[in-house]
Amino acid sequence: MKKYISIFIAFVTAAAGFAQENVYPAKKQDKAIFISNGTVHVGNGTVLSNTSVEINEGKIVNIGSGINPSPNAVVIDAKGKHVYPGLILSNANLGLVEVNSVRATADAVEIGEYNPTIKSLVAYNTDSKVINTLKTNGIVLANIVPQGGVISGSSSVVQLDAWNWEDAAYARDNAMHINMPSLFNRPNPYAAFMGISAPAGDPVKRGLDELEKIKTFFREAKVYLSQSNHSQTNLKFEAVKGLFDKKQKLYVHCDVVREILAAIDFKKEFDFDVVLVGASESFQIAELLKSNNIPVILDQMHALPTLADDGVDLPYALPGLLQKAGVLFAINDGDGQHRGKNLPFNAGTAAAYGLSKEQALSAITLNAAQILGIDEKTGSIEKGKDGNVVISEGDILDIRTSKIAVVMIQGRIVSMDDKHKQLYERYMYKYGLK
Repeated sequence: MKKYISIFIAFVTAAAGFAQENVYPAKKQDKAIFISNGTVHVGNGTVLSNTSVEINEGKIVNIGSGINPSPNAVVIDAKGKHVYPGLILSNANLGLVEVNSVRATADAVEIGEYNPTIKSLVAYNTDSKVINTLKTNGIVLANIVPQGGVISGSSSVVQLDAWNWEDAAYARDNAMHINMPSLFNRPNPYAAFMGISAPAGDPVKRGLDELEKIKTFFREAKVYLSQSNHSQTNLKFEAVKGLFDKKQKLYVHCDVVREILAAIDFKKEFDFDVVLVGASESFQIAELLKSNNIPVILDQMHALPTLADDGVDLPYALPGLLQKAGVLFAINDGDGQHRGKNLPFNAGTAAAYGLSKEQALSAITLNAAQILGIDEKTGSIEKGKDGNVVISEGDILDIRTSKIAVVMIQGRIVSMDDKHKQLYERYMYKYGLK
């Protein structure tokens, strides 16, 4: 018996190591907050100098120059500072994966190829140490996406200051995710070194065969859902009902032009609301994307181009090319090491390669909100929207000057503490530097 007690204690101790017990969600807003005389970056391209913003009961209730705070309001002097909408991470495994290299901390991939019934939200871990490090850089919302297989499941948008996944839910099951089969012959350069042998046959043909299987799945689902009565319930078909009645969008993870064209074909055949994720070659058919009203989430900008003969700076310039073509897009940070923290600086890079600063900001605020379907309540600093607001002492897109002073989620001033800061303080104290 003592043995089992010891094992249980060890397990609890290990689990506690993944929490930050002294960092907890803020209470519901009970007093009006008045941010005075800041430079307000609305998120839609507009910049308002010497402007004040009032937030009450979680909502932005007033914005303008020369306005006065409500009685008993908490006043925050933002003179000389910049006021931004809270930043949005459009595609992340936050709360599903803690340490990429430790399998026991990963819960983003389900067994099987067709998993439309999977809901990422119920697996979201609000005690993740990673979450608080994102708030430090002004990120307040994230789209939590399941991974793996052909149909990965549905994603949900969460706010990053919550006790549990129910509290965190901001937009539930807003999208279904599929991984487009590879339609490009791309040999693995490390295959021989790793002892991996490539499957026999034409890889493009295998991809086309898999693509046809996906279409067959959705065709059968369409027929099933068109019937009012069923002798048996098909849970997988029921799970994609939202795609057909427009309550969900179909997020297609792909890169090359062939795969993007296949995604466009999904929209034409099934009338789905399609969003591309990745789409590193989307600039080649930008006009086609615009004409079909298909937005793009650029998953990782700080990367090499897809093809060897592309310009090395193409990932940096891609947002500017899409902006010029009139394609709605969002910028993301999908790097497995950064874990989303470099989101504002990815946008800052885009601002150096074709976008204006305000266009780059829109790509991580209002554009992202529009793509995720939450723009009616967040993404910009406008009257009636949620009080998701960030105050920075410098340019939030510039890693040299970005210093976040205040982060508000739904009008709550949230903690800015995180594991990184705690370790910094710990070792400053240890070596007598504090």
